[in-house]
Amino acid sequence: MNQIPSVDLRDFLSDNEQTKSMFVQTIGKAFQEIGFCAVRGHFLDDDLVNRLYSQIKLFFDLPTDIKRKYEHPEFSGQRGYVSFGKESAKGSKHGDLKEYWHFGQYISEEEISSYNYFPNIIVDELPEFNKVGEEVYKTLEKTAKYVLRALALYLDIDENYFDNYIKNGNSILRPIHYPPINEDPKEAVRAAAHGDINLITLLMGAHGKGLQVQNTKGEWIDAVASEDELMINIGDMLSRHTNNVLKSTVHRVVNPDKKLLKKSRYSIPFFMHPISEMKLNVLDSTICDEFPKAYEDTTAGEFLEERLIELGLLKK
Repeated sequence: MNQIPSVDLRDFLSDNEQTKSMFVQTIGKAFQEIGFCAVRGHFLDDDLVNRLYSQIKLFFDLPTDIKRKYEHPEFSGQRGYVSFGKESAKGSKHGDLKEYWHFGQYISEEEISSYNYFPNIIVDELPEFNKVGEEVYKTLEKTAKYVLRALALYLDIDENYFDNYIKNGNSILRPIHYPPINEDPKEAVRAAAHGDINLITLLMGAHGKGLQVQNTKGEWIDAVASEDELMINIGDMLSRHTNNVLKSTVHRVVNPDKKLLKKSRYSIPFFMHPISEMKLNVLDSTICDEFPKAYEDTTAGEFLEERLIELGLLKK
C-alpha cells in the first residue's frame, strides 16, 4: 500500500446499514494493512480549528522564561509545557526537535482525584488558550468514540465495547511546535521513528509536510491529510489488545530541506487513551493456531507507565 486510504465518518453515522457496513470494512482494512486512515466528515469545524492554531501560535511565541513557568516535571510531561528537545523516541539517543503543550481530561476536581489524573494548567497570559483547548479536546474525543465503535464492529465484538473504557479516559491533546532550525541538526529529527502508546491517534492537518509512515515493505510514504481530514492511526495499546490484527505502524516527522527547516511547523495530535484500569489482554477472538497470543496480560495504566519511562518523561 503506497497511499493512505480515506473515508467519510458521515457514512458510519448514516441510517443506511449498507453504507455503514462499507465504512466499517474500509476503515478496518486500512488499519489492518497499514495502520493509518484519513477521515473527513468529523465534528471539527474550520472556525474551531483556526481558533486553536491562533492560540497555540500565540503561546509558542511567548518568551521562553514565561513558557517554562508552565513546565511541570512532576507531572511526567502529561500536562502543561514540555520544552524543546526534552522528549526522544524509544531507543533514540537524540531529543526530538520540538516543544509542545498537553491538555488533559476535562472532568471535575473530585473525579480527577479519583482517577489519579494530573490537573490541567492554566495559561494566565492567554485567557482563550485553555477555553479553545477544551473545546477541541471534547470534539476530538467524540470523533474518536465513533471510530472505535466502527473498529469494534470490524473486530466482531459489541459496537459499544470501548465506550466505558474511554469515558473519562486519560486522553491528551498535544499542540506541537517544531521551531525554525538555523544550524545543522546533525542526526536529530523533528520526531524520530516511533509507534504511539495509546488506542488511536487523531492528527489535525499539520502545517507543512513531514509525517511519513512505514508500509509493510519497509518503505517510507508521505501521510498528508487534506484540510478537511483527520489523519488517524492505531496505537500500541490497541494493536496489542487485538493481537496485531490492527497495526500500530512506525511513523516519523522528517526534517524538510534547509529552506523549510528555517520555518516553524505546527501539528496537533489527540491521543485517545482509555481509563488506566482497562485490561489490554489480547482479545480471545483474535487468537488462533496461526496467530497465537502475542502479548502478556497488562493494563493501560501499567503499559503507559512503562512507555513514559522509556521516553525519559518518568523516572523509575
